[in-house]
Amino acid sequence: MSKRLAWSVSISVSIPAFVLALASCDPEQEAVAAPPPPEVKVAAVLQRDVPVSVEAIGETRGNTEIEIRARVEGFLETVDFKEGSMIEKGQLLYTLDPRPFEAALAQAKASVAEAEAQLARTHQDVARYEPLVAKNAISREEYDTAVALEKAASATVDASKALAERAEIDLSYTKVTAPEDGLIGKTEVYPGTLVGRGQSTLLTRISRIDPIHVRFTFSEQDYLEYARRKSEGKNSEGVPFQLVLADGTVHPQAGSLVFVDRTVDPRTGTILVEAAFPNPDHIVRPGQYARVRVQTEIKPAAILVPQGAVQELQGVYSVMVVSGDGKVEQRLVQPGQRVESLWVMDGGLKSGERIVVEGLQRVRPGIQVQAKTVLIGEDGKITGGEKPPEKAAAPTTEAKH
Repeated sequence: MSKRLAWSVSISVSIPAFVLALASCDPEQEAVAAPPPPEVKVAAVLQRDVPVSVEAIGETRGNTEIEIRARVEGFLETVDFKEGSMIEKGQLLYTLDPRPFEAALAQAKASVAEAEAQLARTHQDVARYEPLVAKNAISREEYDTAVALEKAASATVDASKALAERAEIDLSYTKVTAPEDGLIGKTEVYPGTLVGRGQSTLLTRISRIDPIHVRFTFSEQDYLEYARRKSEGKNSEGVPFQLVLADGTVHPQAGSLVFVDRTVDPRTGTILVEAAFPNPDHIVRPGQYARVRVQTEIKPAAILVPQGAVQELQGVYSVMVVSGDGKVEQRLVQPGQRVESLWVMDGGLKSGERIVVEGLQRVRPGIQVQAKTVLIGEDGKITGGEKPPEKAAAPTTEAKH
C-alpha cells in the first residue's frame, strides 16, 4: 500500500471518531436528559361504617316566644331593663304614669263606701218593717218595697266593688313585669310615648332559649326514612338530632324531636318538624340560620377519600389512582355524602386502592410517579408523611474537547 492510500484511510477513520467525540461533549444534549418522575403523596382509601344522615335548613326560635304589650293607655315613664339581657320572672320592665289610675281607684273606692252605706240604710228599713207588717201596722206593699230596695243596694255594692277591683288591676298594669325568665330583646318604645291607645302597643319581646328550638321542613322521603328508623324499636331520644350552625360548627348538645306537624304540605311535598337542643350557655339565639342533621341508617364498609383529592369538571368527578407499578390512572367516581372533610364514594373506587392526596397539579393520566405513602386519618387529615427534602441542583458538567 502506498503512503498516500494509507493517509487517506487514516483520515476516513479518524473523522467519524472526532465527530462522535464532539457530540458527546455537547452541553445542550446533556440538558435534554429525561426529568425524574414527580413525587406525590399517595394513600389507601379509608374504609369504615358511615352513618347516613339527612339534612334540612331551619331557623332557631325560643321554646317560648312572649310579646310584652301595654294593657292600659298611658304615657311611658321609664324603661327599667337592659336590652338584650337575661331577665327573671317578675322583674320590672316598664313604668307608666300611674296618676290617672290612682284617681280612678280612689273614686271607685268612694263609690263602694257610698253603696255600702245605702245598703246599711235599706237593711235597717227591712229590719224595722218586719215586725210591723206581722202586726198589720204597715201594709205588705211597703214591706216588699223595703226588701227590694235592700237587694238593689246589695247589688250596687257588688258592682262598686267590681269597679274598684278593675281600677286596682288597671293601676297594677302601669308597672309592666316579666311573665317568665328569658332573653329580652330591644325596646320598641321609649319614655314619653303614649301607649295603649286604641290597641295594645307592643313594648318588647321575651324568648326562652334553653332549650333552643329549631323549626325546619323535611321532604316526604326523608321523613319516611326517619320514621322507619324510629319505628325499629327506638324512641325519639334514640334518634338524636345534630345542629349545624352558620359557621359550620356543630352544636355540642344533641337534640330531640318536639313535634311533627299534622299534614304534609301538598304544594311543596314537605312536612314541618321542630326539634329542641339544650342551650345552657345561651350561645344560640332566636332567628339564626341552622342546618339540622339526623341519622337515618348506617352504611357499612363505605369508601371515603379527602375532599381535596377529588377533582370536578363540569359536574364530572374524578380521582387519580396509582397502580402498583407507580402509574397514574384517572378514575371517574360517584361522590355521595360528606362527612366533615371526607367524602363518601358511592362508586368508582374499591377497597385498598391508592389515590393521590397531595400533588395533583403535578400529575396527569398515564405518567409514572414517585409515590410517598401516607395515611388518611379518621378526621380526613393526612398523617405519616413529610414533605420530601429539596434536591440540590445537579453540578454543571463542562465539556472537554
